[in-house]
This record gives sequence, structure tokens and C-alpha cells, in this order.
Amino acid sequence: MALRLGDTAPDFKAQTTAGDIHFHDYLGDSWGILFSHPADYTPVCTTELGRTAQLKEEFARRNVKVLAVSIDPLEKHLGWVNDINETQNTEVNFPIIADEDRNVATLYGMIHPEASLTATVRSLFVIGPDKKVKLTITYPASTGRNFLEVLRVIDSLQLTAIHSVATPADWKHGEDVIVVPAVTTEEAEKKFPKGLRIVKPYLRYTPQPDMDN
Repeated sequence: MALRLGDTAPDFKAQTTAGDIHFHDYLGDSWGILFSHPADYTPVCTTELGRTAQLKEEFARRNVKVLAVSIDPLEKHLGWVNDINETQNTEVNFPIIADEDRNVATLYGMIHPEASLTATVRSLFVIGPDKKVKLTITYPASTGRNFLEVLRVIDSLQLTAIHSVATPADWKHGEDVIVVPAVTTEEAEKKFPKGLRIVKPYLRYTPQPDMDN
């Protein structure tokens, strides 16, 4: 059965380009991103792994650990990493799981028979420190992932996990947020001292609460 939002992310042990890992232990109290690739030496995925490496500091600033997974063997991964580093002008700095037995792919529903009986589809999971699945996205093979969007979603998830707010369409870090309906306007006026902008009784904006100004 496919993983749903709020499900516990399955734990596993795996061999990776950074050594053997126990997934939940590896994440610790960090957020996590687990994303799959159908095979090594594929062009779109080469650019994606390079882009992820380039964003190392952005993920670290958000306390996010990244892992990639492919069903190819470790030795092939290591060769692919060299190509990624060369062609994308970066250094891959996160583990790539060698999932030859398809254990991880099966646990996370990454094998879709209508797409392929063997290769993983290009799924991405965001996992919270509580080990719950917070976001799932599946891309077609022809479309490269937008990792700035992944960072934007993580900003939203981390903000809304702490404060009684939601983020509107196209929201970016630093912009106004929406007060959730469960908070009354009277409560919101106390909870959000930066002020409210009430468009409708159910649509109330406030400046992002964790910003200094």
C-alpha cells in the first residue's frame, strides 16, 4: 500500500556510498529527504544529484539530511558520483543507497508496475523529526525536480509545525502567512502581535511569526 501523509516512514538498513546506515538512526532529530532514481548514469538524475549537492548549505541550515536511492549496485554508484562531480561542477556530499534487492523501493512504493516492473519511479519524500511522512511528490522521468520548491515546502512545513499558521499559494520565506481557522480572531490578536489583516472572517493574514521584523 502506498505511503500516506502522516504515516511513519519505514525504517531500513542499507549500504550507501557513505557506508552502511540505519535510516531512523541516521536521521536522528533531523528532517529528511529520500528521493529515488530509476537508474545510474541517467541524464536528468545526474543534474538533480548535482543540484542537491550544490544546495548543501541550504539543507544544512534547515536541519535536513538528504539521501538518494537507486537500484544499481554500490560500485556503479561510485562511478556515477565521479561523473556528477565532473559534469555538475560540485561534490556529491550525501549518501546514495545501493538498493539492489529493491527493499527500500518496495517499502516506499517506488516500484510502479505500469511504469516499470524493476526500476524505481522518481519519488521524493520529506520526513519530519518524528519520522512521519510530511510530503510526497512523484515526477515523470522527463521532468527534473525543482529543488528550490522542495526547500520552499520545507520552510512551510517547519514554520507551520510550530505556529498556528498555514502558507498561501506561491508563499516564500518572509512573506505573510495565513492564520488557521481553528484560531479565533480574538486569540489571533493575542497570539500574533505583529497584527492581522482580515480579508474575510476565514481569511486572515499575519506577518511570518518567526521573523525578527
